[in-house]
Amino acid sequence: MGILGGFLMKNHYFLSQPHQPFFVLAFINAIISIFIFSLLLKGTITSEVLSANYHAYSLIFLMFTPAFFAFLFTTFPRFSANPPIEKIVYLTILVPFVVGSFFFLFGTLTFSALASIGMVITLIGHLLGINILRKLYKASTIEDKHDIFWILLSMSAGGVAHLLFVIGYFANSIWLISFAIQIAIYLYLFLVAFSVAQRMVPFFSHRMIERDELFVRNIALLLVGHIILEIIKPHLSFIADFALMYIIANEILEWELPFPNPNPLLWILHLSLFWVPVAFLFSGLTSIISIFSDINFMFLDIHILVLGFVFTVLIGFGTRVTLGHS
Repeated sequence: MGILGGFLMKNHYFLSQPHQPFFVLAFINAIISIFIFSLLLKGTITSEVLSANYHAYSLIFLMFTPAFFAFLFTTFPRFSANPPIEKIVYLTILVPFVVGSFFFLFGTLTFSALASIGMVITLIGHLLGINILRKLYKASTIEDKHDIFWILLSMSAGGVAHLLFVIGYFANSIWLISFAIQIAIYLYLFLVAFSVAQRMVPFFSHRMIERDELFVRNIALLLVGHIILEIIKPHLSFIADFALMYIIANEILEWELPFPNPNPLLWILHLSLFWVPVAFLFSGLTSIISIFSDINFMFLDIHILVLGFVFTVLIGFGTRVTLGHS
């Protein structure tokens, strides 16, 4: 820890802004995670960690979560009219993510006990990071806290999902892990990204729209409905999915986004948003088909939502933050 601590406390440019180390960690974790997952799928290697659990955990909590903190540790202080987060504070969060990622990835290849330790360490970092955002929210003196409230709430949902996943893993509960993944996908990854996007994309597009304060709340309630319907009966969530498709598509159309346009920093954000109603349309259709047939769509809807929207919008916002355009 002495060597690591000395490195972190030195005035390295790489560590001078929170988005740099967190984005790099997310990128490295993504490459390693996908590589290991491909080996697990092919049967080239075996692991005590189930490949499905590994795939979900590594991408949600080792890739997207550091990337979210990279973005929010830079922008959330601006959103909430607070001073920038001090270096020692965000590095305190970086360390458990680095250590936890190493233990989980290495443990997947060697001993599952190491992977378990890595999950706990990463969870601690995740919860500490959320607490930093909570303190910024509490210290904010701005009158309109609508957007930062939903960002904080959805980030908190991610912490809950992470905790439930770890508990489910230790308890060997497939149901609890599945429930945690549902929360993580819809109330965490999607809702964080969408809460930021509905605030920033119209602004970047110079579209001065009249804000509906109930819009994000209604989306969140429908997402909760999606999860509840899936618990009641698998694939019954098409009821909520079609409602989400309609409401979100209608809202995006009302923004009248200037697409296509020559600015790649802008059109990638527009493109990501267009994937959202498409994802929920496919989710509804595949759910209906699955109710009346044995066709397995291999989580097509989730992959469209996560890769089409969350990953794409993260590239767009991450690029803007890196270039100082946030």
